[in-house]
Amino acid sequence: MKLIIQIPCYNEEENLLSALDALPRSVPGVDTVEYLIINDGSKDKTVEVARKWGVNYIVNFRRNRGLAFGFMAGIDAALRAGADIIVNTDADNQYCAEDIEKIVAPIVEGKADYVIGERPIDETEHFSKMKKRLQHIGSWTVRTASGTDIPDAPSGFRAVSREAALHMNVINNYTYTLETIIQAGHNRTAIASVKVRTNPETRPSRLFKSIPAYIKRSSATIIRAFMMYKPLKFFFIMGGIFLLGALALGIRYIVYMCLGEGTGHVQSLILTAILALMGFMAVLIGLLGDVIAANRKILEDVQYHVRRIDYRVDRIESETLTNGEEKGTEDKGKNSQR
Repeated sequence: MKLIIQIPCYNEEENLLSALDALPRSVPGVDTVEYLIINDGSKDKTVEVARKWGVNYIVNFRRNRGLAFGFMAGIDAALRAGADIIVNTDADNQYCAEDIEKIVAPIVEGKADYVIGERPIDETEHFSKMKKRLQHIGSWTVRTASGTDIPDAPSGFRAVSREAALHMNVINNYTYTLETIIQAGHNRTAIASVKVRTNPETRPSRLFKSIPAYIKRSSATIIRAFMMYKPLKFFFIMGGIFLLGALALGIRYIVYMCLGEGTGHVQSLILTAILALMGFMAVLIGLLGDVIAANRKILEDVQYHVRRIDYRVDRIESETLTNGEEKGTEDKGKNSQR
């Protein structure tokens, strides 16, 4: 069983070495541990630090593509390299690397396919009270939208099995953390959470630039994912709100009519008609969205089988190359670069 630990990097020259040095060289239940970094358009010496340290794989972008794109590129490279388990952690050494063993354990034991590291948010000193509150609210929203019980949805410290990774897709450009949980809940993936430790802050978060920006982008991500994976429920709720408003105004107008005062409340009748129309339109959109979601599910199944074939071929070629190097070359210790 092969474990690949991936680290998305953007100008992490100062912090990457300490993060790499902390990574485990062996993990119980795993035969091989390898390391991969995603260089997301860094302008400093991030890649040089990684090469000098001896990472096995480097995914290079010429310009910054964002955390979500980098995460999926790392998943793709790790699957092609034959990973059975993929762990994602941060280059700023935010998470305690010793806990990689803890988040991998449920997958090794066959109890889960996707494991999220739960940070001690309330005990984290560099988190402001507002940030702690937002983290809890965001996690509650994701739990509601996904039907899971993950207590720390924004955590980037997570492990995913090969099977779960083959099903994984990220549509938004902001972050993978929220959408992948909603997707896992929709796909009935065996998902779990384990408590992990964090290290002192080494630099300010680049994802959490300001509270208004965080709320705006995170809310948009959650709503979009909810609409995509549960369109019928989303639009039925929206349509129900409009229809209830129309019903309330309609009853109000009828009461005034019975009292002989209906002529002065024609506006309520017009608004009733508008709200009822909007409600019925939302319900129709929900039905249409449900049909589209069913087609998307079929496409995801096709994509899953294509990925299995594609990555299996790459895995066989990689193993053949490795065996050839062991037999007749002196380069088997050199790094691979994708």
